[in-house]
Amino acid sequence: MVAMALSMDPARSPQSAEKAAKVRDTLGRPLRDLRISVTDRCNFRCVYCMPKEVFGQGYRFLEREQILTFEEITRLARILHHHGVEKIRLTGGEPLVRRDLERLVTMLAEIPGLDLTLTTNGSLLEKKAQPLKNAGLQRITVSLDSLDNKVFQAMNDVGFPVERVLAGIDAAAAAGLTPIKVNMVVKRGINEQSVLPMARFFRRAGHILRFIEYMDVGHTNGWRMDEVVPAAEIVRMIDAEMPLELVPPNYLGEVANRWRYRDGSGEVGLIASVTQPFCRDCTRARLSTDGKLYTCLFATKGHDLRALLRAGATDDEIAEAIAAVWRIRDDRYSEIRSSETVGAAKIEMSYIGG
Repeated sequence: MVAMALSMDPARSPQSAEKAAKVRDTLGRPLRDLRISVTDRCNFRCVYCMPKEVFGQGYRFLEREQILTFEEITRLARILHHHGVEKIRLTGGEPLVRRDLERLVTMLAEIPGLDLTLTTNGSLLEKKAQPLKNAGLQRITVSLDSLDNKVFQAMNDVGFPVERVLAGIDAAAAAGLTPIKVNMVVKRGINEQSVLPMARFFRRAGHILRFIEYMDVGHTNGWRMDEVVPAAEIVRMIDAEMPLELVPPNYLGEVANRWRYRDGSGEVGLIASVTQPFCRDCTRARLSTDGKLYTCLFATKGHDLRALLRAGATDDEIAEAIAAVWRIRDDRYSEIRSSETVGAAKIEMSYIGG
C-alpha cells in the first residue's frame, strides 16, 4: 500500500519540516493539538452525542475500507508532528471498540516527544488499561456523567452501570495512566443534581473532575440554550460546600479553567465553550475516522487527506496541503454563536471526536 511505503522519515526533508512547524492560522494560532477519531462507532447512545433515535437500528456507519488504517493514521500523525503537533488524543466514537487499538498506540508512541492520551467512556477500560499502558499510552480521560445509575443510564441510554466505569478508572490508576481526568457533561433537567456528588467522590479519589457545558455539537442532539448549566453556576455550587480558588492554566490553549480546593485536596476543571468561549487560544485540529481534517469541533466540512494518501502523494505534498488549510483557518464558532450558526448542519461529534 502507498501509505505504508511512503512512511515519514524525520531526516528526509528537514527544511520542509522546519518551515511547516511555524505554520499559523489567520488569528496567529499555531497547530499544537491533534484529536484522532479512530472509529465512528460507539457502544453507548448518549443523548448529547449519539441519540438512539438517530444512531439506532438501520444507521449506516462507515465501511471498513473507508476507515484509515493504523499505518495511514501514523503517517499523518508524523506529518502533523512536523507541523508542531505536540499532543495527540485518540477519540471516537468509542476508541476502545476499534480492534487491536494497542497496535496503533505502539506505533504512535514511537513519535519522539509526543504527549499521547485517549478519551473513553470507560466501558472496556478495566481489561484494556494495562495493555494500553504497555503499548505506550501515557494518560487517559474517562467520560462519566453521574454516579447515580438511574441518571447515568438515562444519559448513556444503553443501561450501562456506573460500577463498571469506576472499575475501569481503578484499573487505569493501577496501570499508571495518570493523572486521570473524568469528564462530566452537565445538562439541565437531567444530571445537574449529580455535580456535588461527583465533586465529592473524585476529590476523595484524587482524580481531576472536569465539568463540560452541554454544547450544540453536530445536528442531532436537539440542543437548547436553556439546557446549558453555565460553568459559573457549577463553580458556585461547589464553592459553597468545598471552597475553590482559580489557578492559572498549565499551558496556552488549555480548554479547561482550573479551580483548586483551597485546602489543597485537588482541583476541578470547567470547560465553558458556550458561556466563556476560548476560541482565541484554540490550537486543535481533528482527524476524522475516514481521514478528513477539521479545524473546529463545530465545523461543517473537512479536508480530505485520505484521498491524498491513497493517490500516492508524498509527505511534503501532504504537509503543504495541511499547511494551506491551517493558514486560512479563521474558526471561532463559540465566539460568534447565534441562532443562525446553531441551526447549521454541523459534523456529528461521534465522527470527529470530542
